[in-house]
Amino acid sequence: MHSFHYQRGKLTCESYPLDKAAERYGTPLYVYSSHTIVDHYQRLDRALHELHHEICYAVKANSNLSVIRLLADQGAGFDIVSGGELYRVIKAGGNPTKCTYAGVGKSREEIEYALRCEVLSFNIESEQELSAIDEIARSLNKRAPIAIRVNPDVSASTHKYISTGKTENKFGIAIDRVAEVYDRAQKMSNVRIRGVQMHIGSQITEIKPFVQAIEKMVPLVRQLKSDCGIEFFSIGGGIGIVYRGSLESGDKIWWKEDQSRHSLTIQEYTGATIPLLKSLSLRVLLEPGRFLVGNAGVLLTRVLYVKKTPAKTFVIVDAGMNDLIRPALYQGYHEVVPLRESRDQPLTKVDVVGPVCESGDFFAMDRDLVRIEPGDLLALMSAGAYGFTMASNYNSRPLPAEVLVSGSEAKIVRRRQSYADLIEHEIAEG
Repeated sequence: MHSFHYQRGKLTCESYPLDKAAERYGTPLYVYSSHTIVDHYQRLDRALHELHHEICYAVKANSNLSVIRLLADQGAGFDIVSGGELYRVIKAGGNPTKCTYAGVGKSREEIEYALRCEVLSFNIESEQELSAIDEIARSLNKRAPIAIRVNPDVSASTHKYISTGKTENKFGIAIDRVAEVYDRAQKMSNVRIRGVQMHIGSQITEIKPFVQAIEKMVPLVRQLKSDCGIEFFSIGGGIGIVYRGSLESGDKIWWKEDQSRHSLTIQEYTGATIPLLKSLSLRVLLEPGRFLVGNAGVLLTRVLYVKKTPAKTFVIVDAGMNDLIRPALYQGYHEVVPLRESRDQPLTKVDVVGPVCESGDFFAMDRDLVRIEPGDLLALMSAGAYGFTMASNYNSRPLPAEVLVSGSEAKIVRRRQSYADLIEHEIAEG
């Protein structure tokens, strides 16, 4: 559930009309609902009340400072994957001691920065990284808190680019080697063992992979609790959201999963996982990203032209793959919705494409839409996660602005780039 709905024929975010946002701030434009983000966090937090738990928001999903601050105000921890994300968390008012630091390629500079900031834990992704962190901590006269990331060799049944829990993926240490690596870590004077971690992938819409991974980990976790005194078990993130659906009028929009896929609810997720985790009597960390922010954002775009050929009708918009790359990169599906409600109008099959000089620059292929004219405004739904954070300046296109809505108020939380911004850090040598 989220807070985008039609009111008096206009698509709104909470109580703020999106056409007003487009006119005021221009397009392309990312718009986020603060209510949706907070609501999703609180519902997940309540559902986990039986566990001693910490929700660590995966900053990579949406790293805007105002989004981070919203979640920090709710008491969230943070899952970070770079020194830059740690810097963002601190600048937004987040607590670095509630940050878990993941990623297979942490640099020395990043490790030193995180040690000085006293992060909660480094997720160790390789044996060489363990040795490096021990050495770096020694040079700073510190002890590095760690949790080894276990690769449980469980298929997440998701896109191959966002599957992380199989042996062919680059992440983590194979489950059959983990006990030996912990034994090594115990002998290191500048390492402090705090927990164990896993993460099998993103956008998982079935409960089975989560259950399989936790069941596979439980004997190891029990052993590590006994042998190493671990304090927490991080089960990662990956709870999927529904992208494919229909927009209904009324007080709320409810997204209906198409019949080929199962929609995973919080109740199903917690109902299946809590019984497995309670018996461990450990603090449980979760690292959701997309689940909290994915359906809390839209990308607004204006139609430039409608081009008809013998084979296709193209709706050409001012947003491009540089603004939202998921359809091109992951074949990701986003609903395309007109900002003015259109009932009982005939549908035409079109491709919704951007201005970037790539055939892969599209948002929808062979999509049924009502009649669209130049100047019309469209919303690309479910764009709150892996939208702006994956945006680029390809084709020297300025990055879009970002707006956060709370009730009937909208605030700019990132200004639109100018042409001057594009070359600010470049030098034209003669």
